[in-house]
Amino acid sequence: MPSDKTFGVLSQVTFNHSSNGIFIVELEPKTPALAEPVTWRFVSTNAAYVRLWLLPSVNLRGLKLHEVLPATVAAPTLVHLQVCRQQQQAVSYQVTVESIELDIRVLIRLFPGLDHQGNVTHITGICQHISASPRGIELALPSDTVGTGSQLNLETVVTESDRPSSETTFRHAEEKYRSIFENAVEGIFQTTPDGYYLTANPMLARIYGYDSPAELIASLTDIQHQLYVNSSRRNEFRRLMQEQEAVWRFESQIYRKDGSIIWISESARAVRDASNQVIIYEGTVEDITDRKLAEVELHKRESLLQGVARATSYLLTDEDYQVAIAKALAALGNAAGVDRVYIYENHPHLQTGEIAMSMRYEWVRPGIPTSIDQSHWQNQPYSAFGMTRWYDLLAGGQSVRGITRQLPLTEQEILGLDAIQSILLVPIAIDDTFWGYIGFDDCHSERCWSKSEESILVAMAASIGGALKRQQAEATIRYQAFHDLLTGLPNRMLFSDRLPLALANAQRNGSMLAVMFLDLDRFKTINDTLGHAVGDQLLQTVAQRLSSCLREGDTIARWGGDEFTILLPHVHQAEDAAKTAQRILDALRPALQLEGHELYITSSIGVALYPYDGEDCQTLLKNADAALYRVKEQGRNGFQIYTPAINSKASELLALESGLYQALERNEFSLYYQPQVNISTGEVTRMEALLRWQHPELGEISPKAFIPIAEENGLIVAIGEWVLRTACAQNQCWHEMFCLSTHAAPFKPLRIAVNLSARQFQQAHLVDLVAQVLAETALDPCLLELEITETTAMQDVDFTRATLQTLRMMGVHLSMDDFGTGYSSLNYLKKFPLHTLKIDQSFTRDLASDPNDATIVAAVIALGRGLNLSVVAEGIETVEQMECLRSMQCQEMQGYLFSHPMSASVATQFLRESCVQSRCYLPWAVESKVIPRSA
Repeated sequence: MPSDKTFGVLSQVTFNHSSNGIFIVELEPKTPALAEPVTWRFVSTNAAYVRLWLLPSVNLRGLKLHEVLPATVAAPTLVHLQVCRQQQQAVSYQVTVESIELDIRVLIRLFPGLDHQGNVTHITGICQHISASPRGIELALPSDTVGTGSQLNLETVVTESDRPSSETTFRHAEEKYRSIFENAVEGIFQTTPDGYYLTANPMLARIYGYDSPAELIASLTDIQHQLYVNSSRRNEFRRLMQEQEAVWRFESQIYRKDGSIIWISESARAVRDASNQVIIYEGTVEDITDRKLAEVELHKRESLLQGVARATSYLLTDEDYQVAIAKALAALGNAAGVDRVYIYENHPHLQTGEIAMSMRYEWVRPGIPTSIDQSHWQNQPYSAFGMTRWYDLLAGGQSVRGITRQLPLTEQEILGLDAIQSILLVPIAIDDTFWGYIGFDDCHSERCWSKSEESILVAMAASIGGALKRQQAEATIRYQAFHDLLTGLPNRMLFSDRLPLALANAQRNGSMLAVMFLDLDRFKTINDTLGHAVGDQLLQTVAQRLSSCLREGDTIARWGGDEFTILLPHVHQAEDAAKTAQRILDALRPALQLEGHELYITSSIGVALYPYDGEDCQTLLKNADAALYRVKEQGRNGFQIYTPAINSKASELLALESGLYQALERNEFSLYYQPQVNISTGEVTRMEALLRWQHPELGEISPKAFIPIAEENGLIVAIGEWVLRTACAQNQCWHEMFCLSTHAAPFKPLRIAVNLSARQFQQAHLVDLVAQVLAETALDPCLLELEITETTAMQDVDFTRATLQTLRMMGVHLSMDDFGTGYSSLNYLKKFPLHTLKIDQSFTRDLASDPNDATIVAAVIALGRGLNLSVVAEGIETVEQMECLRSMQCQEMQGYLFSHPMSASVATQFLRESCVQSRCYLPWAVESKVIPRSA
């Protein structure tokens, strides 16, 4: 019974009652590729088909065709089913069966069935017995009988084939079959198993390069050794035939008649006789040379791309650029299969200055001589050997490529020096500038370079250009990181790297070395008087003079500001270092002409010797600096070699100054807070921020000891900024904790008082800094009070007045600290927009016992009241002092009587307790019988 898919093209009546055998088979898998092997399974067969082949059952559905039919029928049927499927056209063929049971000749016609996408899904076959006498077996089929066709057309074919036909029709069928064989687009063959051709069609002769099939059959009498490039492939072909009965797409290289080699793909089957012996192989041959060449080219391109990827990875990840280039060229050379890969750089010719090239990097395959050491590839002008053509092409972004013998004679000459037979060069550019080029050499063959090889080399050139650009940028950054940009000398970081290496070398060799600290005498005076531009020129000139005094291998570095350090790694005795120091002093003695000024500069030099004055970097530098301070104490303009007898105070100052450079970044500073109180109300009106330094070795350092040093070396600016920012942030924290919190008792906002040093106050950006800090910490300006001393205020009265006025307009409170100890005039005092005067503790210390101090304090209090200024007395340590000030109508005080300076956490607890107690039952308030404000 035919399946549903055949209804509409063949009626059930025709199928069941036709005298011709009819069968329907389908593919497995359902939609394979055309070249993919398939299995054919029966869908339906009629009774005539079963009788024709003496089959045991009518129901063959699901059985495999080649397992049901005799081999002499199944083999040609499978081949023609594949042809019908591939060509999607009706196919006719004959089979002859001679056995005890059968002795017949049958004409079989196959009709493909297509789905709506044009794929063959099943094939209908009609088998006509023609052995008795030829009958009309081949009809001229209209085009619409192919494929899905119509019921009428296919049924007409079936019924017409049941009728007797003429000998002419049979002859037409034979001619059509012959036409297919002769005009097939694939080679068709029959061979004996032992290796000679029985049949070949014209296409097979053309594929193998013969003039005719007859010539091919006559010539190829030993297929294994005459045809196959690798004779073992014929053995493999025969093995597969023996085991599988067929081969599909069996690929081999074969010799054509002219000896050239091509690739073929064979699909064939084994034909057996009645005794099941293989008698012939028959099948088809396709020339796949173009595809195989494309595959080789694709493989080569993939290999090159992988090589470029590996090379690029080396350039991106390897920190050592020299190593990265070597690895990259090796990866590229192996991937490309070339003999030499190299990189050339453009540069001015060392003698003439004209554009020249030099090989910088090279990789060669084992057995290939290197070229990088050859003089003809180093410092070679492009004009030599007529290579301006190379420069013009490469500078224009084009490649240079070719077989050496086809290049101009001048180029052949220089390439012949290294036995180069083929070259490929592409330019390397950095920021659109022609930097140089990268190239391939082949020294074994006249290689024709493909476009893909050129394009991949171009990609590699781009990667190298990027790597070179990064290297240049890194070199610039590295130079800037280790050199002083003003003088070009090594900086402190580079000196700190070289000194340990020199020490290690001296320890190995048992030799001496010297470390010097050099400071320019009174450089600050010149810098402040004539300006930074002249000061910078002075430093540059001094750096040149200092460098001229040193030997090769010595190191001079700008340590910072006007300080320099010098490393002398090879000294035999202390006198060598002394001579160098004196040579430096002599070199600085002549006058410097800068910006129309005749300037004289001297220096102070401290020297420490390894191993006598220290065996490590820190000790040597410390002792050299201590010796430097000794020179300054003795009047400057000289040198001093360190001795243990050097003044211990200088050593202490040296330690402090050295520590100051790192104290801020090491978080060694902290702020303590001391309250200023109103003794009438018990309120804390201000908290003064006081700087503390906890040195890791020397312990807590008094501000009186390190503040002057910080002022001198300029570190006070950075330290002061840190103090201002930290104090404002802390006060904002208190403000949010005690004034804005809904859980806190009512608390009047208090101000934070911050001292400004003289150098900090003179900074041009002070006002901007204050505004920035207030914005960053969100502190109300009225909660900040800045304190300056009289001495600071009087350094530049106009500047002081303008700066204070701007700060006051911002809402910042201003206070004059240590009033009475400086030299301010009352005339200027009234012009300064101050809020508060602070009486120095030198006047309050003996207030209760010294009438003169009492008179001065009373006058200051009266002056402040007259100028409408608040007055705060400092240094109050006793109740007697407090009562004396109260009697003078001074309400605000600060001192140990009320509280010692406290850390932030302790000060917070102090304020919290004062808040809880309503600020009325604090110790000083109780002892002085202050009446609570709430009473």
